[in-house]
Amino acid sequence: MNITMTQPAFKWFLEEMNLNKEDTVRFYVRYGGSPQLIAGFSIGIEVSDPSTPAVTMEMDGITFFIEEKDAWYFKDHSLHIKFSRKINEIEFEYVQD
Repeated sequence: MNITMTQPAFKWFLEEMNLNKEDTVRFYVRYGGSPQLIAGFSIGIEVSDPSTPAVTMEMDGITFFIEEKDAWYFKDHSLHIKFSRKINEIEFEYVQD
């Protein structure tokens, strides 16, 4: 499991979440929302300090991570985040490892 992100998606995070260097952003599993990888669950995003990260990715001084307790959701998949110019939002892709 890895986290990858396009530069336009990173720019979206900077602008939408007002991120600064050394901030840490968590991707977590939440109940409900638009189903993505597993029906009934979706990905949430929050600025939060890591406790027991399963995977981290650093980009220009900002760390993105998934906690061990949320790793079950990805089941042999990596998380790729890209920006859609069509909907002006980020999109999650799940890439089979």
